Amino acid sequence: MKVLKDYLLEKDTDGYNLIIYLEGTNTEFANEILDSKKEVTTDLKKWIINWSKEQAPKLKIHTVRIMLGTFLLITIPIPSQFENTDTNPIQSNQVYAQTTNKFNMTYIYFGSASTHIDRVLSTNNSLQVVSPSYFDLNDTGNLQLTPLLNANFVNEMHKHGIKVVPFLSNHWDRAKGIKALENRDQLVDQIVNAIQTYNLDGINVDIENVTHQEKELYTDLVKKLRERLPSDKEVSVAVAANPNGWTKGWHGSYDYKELGKYADYLMIMGYDESYYGSEPGPVASSDFVERSLQYALTHVPAQKVVLGISFYGRYWNEAQGIKGNGIHLTKIKEIMDTYENTVTYDYKAQSPKVVVTIKDTDPIVHVFGKPLAPGTYTIWYENDDSIKNKLLLVQKYNIKGTGSWSLGQELNNVWMYYNLWLNGKYFEDIDQSWAKDDIMAIVQKKIMTGMTETKFSPQGTLTRAQGATVLVRALQLQPLEQEIKSFKDVPNTHWAKDNIDIIVAHGIMQGMSSDTFSPDQPLTREQMAMLLYRVLEQEPFTSIQNPSFTDVETGSWSEEAINNMTSTGIYKGYPDSTFRPTNSTSRQEMATLMNRILNEDE
Repeated sequence: MKVLKDYLLEKDTDGYNLIIYLEGTNTEFANEILDSKKEVTTDLKKWIINWSKEQAPKLKIHTVRIMLGTFLLITIPIPSQFENTDTNPIQSNQVYAQTTNKFNMTYIYFGSASTHIDRVLSTNNSLQVVSPSYFDLNDTGNLQLTPLLNANFVNEMHKHGIKVVPFLSNHWDRAKGIKALENRDQLVDQIVNAIQTYNLDGINVDIENVTHQEKELYTDLVKKLRERLPSDKEVSVAVAANPNGWTKGWHGSYDYKELGKYADYLMIMGYDESYYGSEPGPVASSDFVERSLQYALTHVPAQKVVLGISFYGRYWNEAQGIKGNGIHLTKIKEIMDTYENTVTYDYKAQSPKVVVTIKDTDPIVHVFGKPLAPGTYTIWYENDDSIKNKLLLVQKYNIKGTGSWSLGQELNNVWMYYNLWLNGKYFEDIDQSWAKDDIMAIVQKKIMTGMTETKFSPQGTLTRAQGATVLVRALQLQPLEQEIKSFKDVPNTHWAKDNIDIIVAHGIMQGMSSDTFSPDQPLTREQMAMLLYRVLEQEPFTSIQNPSFTDVETGSWSEEAINNMTSTGIYKGYPDSTFRPTNSTSRQEMATLMNRILNEDE
């Protein structure tokens, strides 16, 4: 049985944390950890200790974290140098990491000085640093201040406790970048003087498109900046994402290990997996981003790694010769609101895609001042689900935090949840829920969502329409080629019509009468037991009858389903020997049931 997918040693002030990633399919091993009492067996404890000894006998490992996918299963304290391990108790931790006070910065490039203050203040107190486009390079490699530099903006940010750290950019101009690196002594003087003159808080170096031949010069520039600037002034570097460990060309100009010695952090530009001139594809797939982080963490401590998240998409139209032009998320929404489109979500890439059709008679939408011509456009972009998926990686790898390119391109609702997810909170109303772990597991599988961006409403009532939708997602049910039964209370415009049609066609749910489904009525506990009974009856299943609950009438329509589901441990009654069959199913109960049935299926 293969247990390990990967492992990582993370250095801190006390020694090392060992992070073990389990195979995602290894449910046998995972279940050994996630039993009902959240205890770890002695055999598992010995396995972890022995494996750790073999892999890192000379390292001071004081904790071991076990990960399954994006989930922190358990944290295990290890005695010094593994002494007396057979008698040292293992204490279980909560299933999900919640490392708070994560760092968040953003770049400011578009817009004017007059709009920047409002944009920053609209982020719901999510930012510690803003990096405006104040520092450019001229043809001789000297510093050139941009017209955006604005003392009022700097003062206003400082009033709100936000640091202003301009980014130094060659805007992909290789010649300017090389000149700047060759002119680094004079350039450092100019940067230090500008930071002091304009009361700025440091420098973010963003020189791109130079090559491995300039690697040492690049590192030396960052080293000299760190030596010349006071310790309270930030020196950070935007570096290319490097999931494949390339050492030549543009990627080779960034010596992660050496840059990490001098920079406060490296901002991993975790985007442009697909780019201008490439075939259509995700701007930043989950695999691309995660492998980029894994590469960075082999060279730089986690607390010096910041994950860059894109607030833009790219679009293609072969007939128009458009090959991956950049486009703001706000503009994508305008296009989707204006034109006929089909949205799909690539769950493997964790990225959304929309195909837009523009007719000759349609209204005109302009992108960067140019009208979109009639035709078919493919747009890969970021949405709430893909951004949340990336925020989960911050907790998974316990890195410093995130950055974003760039402020003003995003939809405003992102700031409703961003800080919560960045800091491992996810929903502000689930901390006291007994089903917190199940809720997060089922949300991360995209089977249930919050009622709002910040609230799950764990004690809220689950309706029949919601129940149908959750089951269709959990069981991955597809439409059947048969006549669709119509219900007069489920019109074509009803948000859950497609899922109701599917669940009824599969024989899992029925109407409340021949022509009504009652989509907004609560789904009761006995109804839910019957639905799960029907689901499991479609596979080999051994029926075991339990003694009836005191409030489940003998011979009632739901008795067999209730007894069977409780005998499996999927459903549970109450300590007073009641089942309370007519009680409404809560959203937290549904999350727990779905987690159990999916684990049963695995």
